[in-house]
Amino acid sequence: MTEFRRLAIPEVVEVTPPKFGDHRGFFSEVFKRAAFEAEGLAIDWMQDNQSFSAEVGTVRGLHFQAPPFAQAKLIRVLRGAIFDVAVDLRRGSPSYGRWVAAELSAEKWNQLLVPVGFAHGFMTLTPDVEVLYKVSAPYSRESEGAIRWDDPDLGIVWPRPGDAILSEKDAVAPYFKDFDSPFAYEAD
Repeated sequence: MTEFRRLAIPEVVEVTPPKFGDHRGFFSEVFKRAAFEAEGLAIDWMQDNQSFSAEVGTVRGLHFQAPPFAQAKLIRVLRGAIFDVAVDLRRGSPSYGRWVAAELSAEKWNQLLVPVGFAHGFMTLTPDVEVLYKVSAPYSRESEGAIRWDDPDLGIVWPRPGDAILSEKDAVAPYFKDFDSPFAYEAD
């Protein structure tokens, strides 16, 4: 049975699907719509994306897409391990500007569900990391955005900040204090 663990910001969920092994290897239903819907997580996934990062300390993020192409993400690691972060960007949210994180790895077999209205990023903890993630909307260059991965106002405690390897775009991402959020919090 798939396990769902809500983090300190309860909309962000660590998901661990069952894994059945024997002398031949293993089998796992890594995504099962009915299990997610039973948890109140009905998301219409649009596509799967995969990334590869060769070096330890590679940072990808903190990224988001603004409406109408805002994305929920379901992140899993195929090889290696990452420190995976979600930052609440929903104006009016009790956790606005706060972050949560989980270590995801091929060994742990866990995933992280990052809902719409959050920035997402990760740092690799091992070499040769492969990440596969589902998204709920297509990529749109006009809607993409980013926040500085090391923004002091966010105070994310990265495991290896001195080792950060960034893209040119992520190295010049704006600070949170200069960010005008396109997301609004909607209480249940």
